[in-house]
Amino acid sequence: MKRTLIVGASPNPDRYAYLAAHRLVERGHDILPIGIKRGEVAGEQIIDLRKRPDLQDIDTITLYINPSHQKEWQDYLLSLHPKRIIFNPGTENPTLIGAANELGIETEIACTLVMLSAGTY
Repeated sequence: MKRTLIVGASPNPDRYAYLAAHRLVERGHDILPIGIKRGEVAGEQIIDLRKRPDLQDIDTITLYINPSHQKEWQDYLLSLHPKRIIFNPGTENPTLIGAANELGIETEIACTLVMLSAGTY
């Protein structure tokens, strides 16, 4: 399966990013959780976003961070050259959408959890 970067990953089971990580893994997807929270989710250690690690072969970025926080990470996320970025509810950001589209990155305003449930992920 294609690799998904979960931006805003959290070890808190009440967070949608946590639920998405588990559902992606249940459906056989390779995940890389990244964020500023420490811990693990769905059997994977959360990667420290502040270190801006060099990550390869990212198919999808699914966002779980508020647009006001995205600006700090926009250039880094675009440098990963994903094929698509999913803007989950509350993460919609016209600036990042425009920048991604200019680079040929597909963008979707959608819910990863709903996409997985509907078989459209």
